[in-house]
Amino acid sequence: MTYRVKDMPTDERPRERLLARGPASLSDAEIMAVLLGTGTTGQSVLELSHNLLNEGWTGLRRRNASDLLRVRGLGKAKVALLLAAMEIGSRLAKQEVGGIIEGPLDAVMLLSEMMALEQEEFRVILLNTKGRVLAINTVFRGGLDSVEVFPREVFKQAVAHSAASVIVAHNHPSGDPTPSPEDRKLTRRLEEAGAIMGIMVLDHIIIGRSEHISLNQGQTTKLS
Repeated sequence: MTYRVKDMPTDERPRERLLARGPASLSDAEIMAVLLGTGTTGQSVLELSHNLLNEGWTGLRRRNASDLLRVRGLGKAKVALLLAAMEIGSRLAKQEVGGIIEGPLDAVMLLSEMMALEQEEFRVILLNTKGRVLAINTVFRGGLDSVEVFPREVFKQAVAHSAASVIVAHNHPSGDPTPSPEDRKLTRRLEEAGAIMGIMVLDHIIIGRSEHISLNQGQTTKLS
């Protein structure tokens, strides 16, 4: 039997609880249910929400419009709303961290969309002397499992922005952020090039599907 939101006591329905107690009082599926509004024949909005979140928010983030449109119960309007909501969350995270980078997790929050990329990209966060973000540049895009990186391209925009330091990052579309020997070799090359130019490489971060590795700190951190 389908358990519908309208069958719940009024003060226990997700939308009413959100308004009365705040969004933190809702589960992930209930937040999603508020966003979607309605389910479909034989499937309540809560059931639809649980199905969409069976791989968590990061799993949902990896799904594009074509993927979502194949989900029973999602039409163009709901898919557009979902994609817009996820983009708002991404942009808000960037603004909230936005100013100063204090550690690897701050950097990863700025680059959270890289978790969902299907090809490898290499990005550079440019920082001033106080650690404030000047710009974020994508310097290379590669295939499914590799990207060729040249130090001169990494530091070109750093020089143009008079950056004092940089944090470099790339993603592993396979989902496993374990650094390869080539990743470690590249890190050393960039650190050496940066030292010559007077631009410090603070960290090289590898981003997977649900965790990241900071080569500077030598630790893995879950993202979801």
